[in-house]
Amino acid sequence: MNTTDSQPNVAVVCGGVGAARLLRGFIGLVDPECLTAIANVGDDMVLHGLNISPDLDTIVYTLAEAVSAERGWGLEGETWQAMEMVARYGATVGEPLDWFSLGDRDLGTHLFRTQALAAGADLATVTAQIARTWGLDLRLLPVTNDRLRTMVTTVDHGEISFQEYFVGHQHSIPVTSVRFDGAAQATPGPRVIETLEQADRIVVAPSNPAVSIDPVLAVPGVRDVLERRRDDVIAVSPIIGGKALKGPADRLLVELGRTSSALGVAEWYREVVGTLVIDTVDADQADAIEALGVRAIVTETIMSTPAITRALAELTIKS
Repeated sequence: MNTTDSQPNVAVVCGGVGAARLLRGFIGLVDPECLTAIANVGDDMVLHGLNISPDLDTIVYTLAEAVSAERGWGLEGETWQAMEMVARYGATVGEPLDWFSLGDRDLGTHLFRTQALAAGADLATVTAQIARTWGLDLRLLPVTNDRLRTMVTTVDHGEISFQEYFVGHQHSIPVTSVRFDGAAQATPGPRVIETLEQADRIVVAPSNPAVSIDPVLAVPGVRDVLERRRDDVIAVSPIIGGKALKGPADRLLVELGRTSSALGVAEWYREVVGTLVIDTVDADQADAIEALGVRAIVTETIMSTPAITRALAELTIKS
């Protein structure tokens, strides 16, 4: 095993909120030097001239115990004076310029990122600086430093960016397809492939398969490693009792021709995941999942307490 002081090396393939919660379970369980989060950047955008990386920031804020408990994103105790001013200017030109809310403190993160990128730093370097500033020791790696954008085709509005769909339309409009603009030309970020190849366990966090995990897998070379190491890959289902705890994963699975169920998740991941952790409410689907060639583990997966979160994280390492 590739270990440090008998600690397993763990790589976690991440989206935003659900991944951040699972990562919190690894804190204190795995030496930070042995824990790497490889995060989606398909949600990234440029708005008001600022480079915004929602999933990276959600992970940082959550692990730093600074995230808004109510929203699950952004910072606790935020103020919104800058957005109030943007809204005033938008009213004068007849455009909702404040459709994507940025808190005053959160703006500081985006200002720093934008300035650093403009000065020539890459996203991985800037992300590491942000994580260190918040006192985090784990490695947080953007899956690529290159431009990657998740685009969704909708019934009524054609192809739009993920953030337009998710925030602008509150993910309430039907989707017919998803693509990852720039993926074919992207290269994996520094240490991404090396980390996946050397990890003792690869964990796919309970994030949206279609728009949080698939953008990571779309970067050339990433899916190949997971397919090759499938027996070492374990995923936690984001669908519990047919529903997503947060976000549109359940609807997207159906709109993209799958079923909104733990079995549907297993079908989505069957080529890259050898083991799927499902909730106790979905125990009756375990046999059907295993018939796909995916090992099923049944446990409590709603991370409602620190103890449950830690137990789930520990299970992903030891199972």
